Amino acid sequence: MLDVSTAILIRCPLEEVAEYASDPDNAPKWYVNIKSVEWKTPKSLTPGARIAFQAHFLRRKLAYVYEIVELVPGQRLVMRTDRPFYMETTYTWEAVDDKSTRMTLRNRGNPTGFSKLFAPIMPFAMKLASRKDLQALKAIMER
Repeated sequence: MLDVSTAILIRCPLEEVAEYASDPDNAPKWYVNIKSVEWKTPKSLTPGARIAFQAHFLRRKLAYVYEIVELVPGQRLVMRTDRPFYMETTYTWEAVDDKSTRMTLRNRGNPTGFSKLFAPIMPFAMKLASRKDLQALKAIMER
């Protein structure tokens, strides 16, 4: 089981960071590996909403559908998929002060099939990708 958490301090109010980061349509702008997003249900960030992502990771193309399982606006967003393997992604936001937010990105999963071959390096690769993603988000939000 993989469990990788990465956090960053963003000099921007919590409401702005949470609103931007939780919008799946913004994912290709700040996720290094996500290439496209397609809503499979009506656009509404509510539990049960399903969003398809096309990504590249470890030199492989990935297609997966995340389902929103929990949303507490401005605090927490949890999404899950079971293909190509079980993965749960959680965003949490914490106000440091009126102008700064700590965002944590956590990925938990269980690689299977071909992905299992990469299991020994996946935590490192996921941590590296998550750092790049959060740094990109920080750059966007602090403009």
